[in-house]
Amino acid sequence: MADTYKNPVKKIIPSRLETGYQQLMYRLLGKHIPKSMTPNQVTAVGALGGLFAIISAFLANISPLFFIGTIAGLWVHMTADVLDGYVARSRGMSSRAGAYFDLITDVLISTFLILAFGLTPYAHLAPAAFAAPLYGVMNVTMMNYIIYFNEFRFPRLGPIEAHIAYAVFCIISMTLGTKSIFTFCGTDILIGDIFMVLSMIPMYYEMIRMAIALFRRLKEYEK
Repeated sequence: MADTYKNPVKKIIPSRLETGYQQLMYRLLGKHIPKSMTPNQVTAVGALGGLFAIISAFLANISPLFFIGTIAGLWVHMTADVLDGYVARSRGMSSRAGAYFDLITDVLISTFLILAFGLTPYAHLAPAAFAAPLYGVMNVTMMNYIIYFNEFRFPRLGPIEAHIAYAVFCIISMTLGTKSIFTFCGTDILIGDIFMVLSMIPMYYEMIRMAIALFRRLKEYEK
């Protein structure tokens, strides 16, 4: 298995939205990135954008308008997440450490952002607690595809779809507020709760599908 590291990792991105956004950012911003800037520095810019998004989400407890900052931070993170790989590949600076730095920052930002949503008045912590591990588990599966098959296999609902869902949650929260849909076991179910649960369904399906597919391939590999 160690021999697979000698060859470039095959990137498999089934999402047309993901590939389309990547190509757009390569054309618009890729050529303007300073030559002195390393892939890890681009990743760090994205991490700062993600941190800003999380802080803004917490500040939404004061005013929902802080969600505008969350959306802006998410765009910075999503764009840097696209461009760090572009810089690494186009300048021959790809590294395992850089790939790990990229993945771990993605996991941390998504996890804490979802929990931050659950700590606002626009959603409850319970659905956020079920949604928070999704990105982490998905990335563990993706890393195992890299380790065993030298494939960077994205889910059909990838990072850009997740970021869009986060932004939609912010917009719903700003426009509809803490409106209750119905009451369940004495708890007011909010619009944000409903959106979070509905968003989780396809993501959980995709997570389970990829995990089962990996398990089956590993069984075949061992024969």
